[in-house]
Amino acid sequence: MNYIKANWFPIIIFIGALGILGCNYKSLKIADQMAGQAAKSLHKRMVRLADKGVMVGHQDALAYGIGWWNQKNSADMFRVSGEFPAIYGWDLGDIHLQRNLDSVAFDDMRQWMLGVHENGGINTISFHVDNPIDGNSSWDTSKIAGRLLPGGLHHKKLNHQLDLVAEFLKSLKDKSGQPVPVIFRPWHEHNGDWFWWGKGNATEEEYIALFRHTVDYFKKQHHIHHILYAFSPDRSRMKNPSSEEEYLYGYPGDDVVDLLGIDNYKDVRAYHNDSLDQKGISDMVKNLEMLSALAQKKGKLCAMTETGTETINDAFWFTKRILEPIRNSNQIEGLSYVLFWRNARTNHHYLSYPGHPSAKDFKEFITDPTILTLKDIGTNFSH
Repeated sequence: MNYIKANWFPIIIFIGALGILGCNYKSLKIADQMAGQAAKSLHKRMVRLADKGVMVGHQDALAYGIGWWNQKNSADMFRVSGEFPAIYGWDLGDIHLQRNLDSVAFDDMRQWMLGVHENGGINTISFHVDNPIDGNSSWDTSKIAGRLLPGGLHHKKLNHQLDLVAEFLKSLKDKSGQPVPVIFRPWHEHNGDWFWWGKGNATEEEYIALFRHTVDYFKKQHHIHHILYAFSPDRSRMKNPSSEEEYLYGYPGDDVVDLLGIDNYKDVRAYHNDSLDQKGISDMVKNLEMLSALAQKKGKLCAMTETGTETINDAFWFTKRILEPIRNSNQIEGLSYVLFWRNARTNHHYLSYPGHPSAKDFKEFITDPTILTLKDIGTNFSH
């Protein structure tokens, strides 16, 4: 990536704005041809920020953490480092209820998302969709996709779920009544077999139709045009980390995707075995190099849409397994963000918290010029 130290940033940003270095934001097109100003502004801003560094994200960052729940102006990242994330992950699973699948109230989520936007942060939404037919969880592996697609017996049940998501998306308005843009990441990790829309449970053709129907339904039925759409396979189901063909399994088309993502937990584990650890780091870099090149070829943004290692059993995990490999690659260009999964409890967390052995390393991680926090991209960001 070869990001330059902080005192060079003004020169880099100026050159990048001219399109001489890195991504020229004018060459990347938003997928929705009817996109509103909110989506266009977010898209342009993200492309420009990708020339500056890699934004750090955290799932449910403001909702809860280790030892606390729903405390004003709190986040485990802030408690460890004094900085807030640039990217905020949320999930609309159980949208038919008052709280999502991780017990976060949707009314609270909406307010946090509006606050993130007001302070210059960026929101991204995933959607662990229950089986719309019988209400079983996303992890139900019934072969139901064909019955939910247009013409299928239960198509109306799928549309009902999409209607609920659409109403939530339309409720995101800033103080002037303008829509708040978000990155929407539906039907994620589809190349795995653990969700009902996943490989083996749905065919590739059914998956593509599901993704395309979702985008089409939002645009035509609900007139939603403030969304960037992300595509995010799981790295663990790619035998070759450099394979574009494997990555593009189920790709729904350039006309409905704005961001190429990868969910990668496989390569970043701390095995505490030199050969396995080095292979993981090497494979992660190869995968991100492929993703970067493919994104440039297609004119798309790219990101590590989920990552982390549960409980972080390496005190130097953030610098050794994420920062240094990305920073030292000459072929990873334009990586927009890295989002760490949620901090639910002491045996299920993916970001440092006060007192954790990795806390010092995480502070070093976010102070590197490569990594962008909310402070780096906030409201006054103009480049």
